[in-house]
Amino acid sequence: MNYSFEYIDIILLAMIAGFIFLRLRGILGKKTGFEENINSSFPHEEVPETKVSPVLNAETFDDAAKKDFLNGAKIAYESVITSFSKGDLKSIKNLLAKDVYDQFDEAIRDKQARNETSDTTFIGINSAEIKDHNQNKNMLEVSVEFVSEIISCIKDKDNKVVSGDAQKVKKVLDTWKFIKDSTSKNPNWLIVDTQA
Repeated sequence: MNYSFEYIDIILLAMIAGFIFLRLRGILGKKTGFEENINSSFPHEEVPETKVSPVLNAETFDDAAKKDFLNGAKIAYESVITSFSKGDLKSIKNLLAKDVYDQFDEAIRDKQARNETSDTTFIGINSAEIKDHNQNKNMLEVSVEFVSEIISCIKDKDNKVVSGDAQKVKKVLDTWKFIKDSTSKNPNWLIVDTQA
């Protein structure tokens, strides 16, 4: 008697599998060999060559260039803040001028020497505004004022908060200076100064 129930279960499962197979075949169809070649269905256009943008300088740093720059600056700002708080400068080394990198590295080493850790949660950027931009020989310099919200505290080796507040969102005002060689094809900007 027990064997008959097992046979019924197997038959029911086979019927369900067959039903699912037939439904999928009805929805997806089957390959017959007469399918239309999709490559000939749509006209293909050659991708036009990208135009070389004009040399970036104080005169060509127009509204569109400023908007693009600010989008990149916001990404760089968040990356630097979060990586610095984790003590990871390798991932942002290409964004920092050597002396700024050295300052950040020294601050991280000082925290490590005191057995302190930084606990930072980046909430977001409220605003980013270009305060100044000028040309110094080949170098284009742009100063940006960032207003952001961050939760930040420093904890000792016993995980006790020694400064900051792990529960409170604070508004932070930073002014960072970026530079770029206007004759270089490298699109990256370098952060040369950070002031809180």
